Amino acid sequence: MRGAVVYPGRREGDGFLKEMAMADLILNPATTAVVVIDLQKGIVGRATAPNPAATVVANTVRLLRSARRAGATPVLVHVGGSPDGLDRLNPTADEPLRASAPLPPDWSELIPELERSPGDLVILKRQWGAFYGTDLELQLRRRGLTTLVLCGIATEYGVESTARDAFERGFEQIFVSDAMGALSASAHEHCLTRIFPRMGRVRDTQAVVSALGG
Repeated sequence: MRGAVVYPGRREGDGFLKEMAMADLILNPATTAVVVIDLQKGIVGRATAPNPAATVVANTVRLLRSARRAGATPVLVHVGGSPDGLDRLNPTADEPLRASAPLPPDWSELIPELERSPGDLVILKRQWGAFYGTDLELQLRRRGLTTLVLCGIATEYGVESTARDAFERGFEQIFVSDAMGALSASAHEHCLTRIFPRMGRVRDTQAVVSALGG
């Protein structure tokens, strides 16, 4: 079961493990995009679980380097907005996620570890998901990119929201379990065991790197 992620309490007979035990992952770099969610200066400093942000960054760097070598397309997504904040969502909610102080000027900047290259696509979004209000779908469609490899922070916000939109648009998806982190370990596990397996395939960094040719 190389490259699969095994969760305690799940038996070999479970449908989830049957899917995970299928043949090794095969990716066509020409139709594959590695979509990195919100690895930016204002977010990577947050505590994430079960994978610390430093681990998420390190594994994402491996994915990006493999993607560039193989000819796959890196897509670097970051979240931001106008200086006055008027283009941010402001719902009436029980537990809204709002900044408690003005954001620093570099809050939205991509971290340098991603080694942004001229061939990378860069997408600025203004909410959790990377599709609404951006040209992400247009860029993917016109480049013939049909498979998305997702990673980043946070598993249960930016990654899951983008994944749901991608699923409804018919994209194939690979979720890199050790290249994403959540605000809690339970939220991460819920996504990886209950949500993502219904929209695509859950694999680890090594499995994706191997599928891209190492």
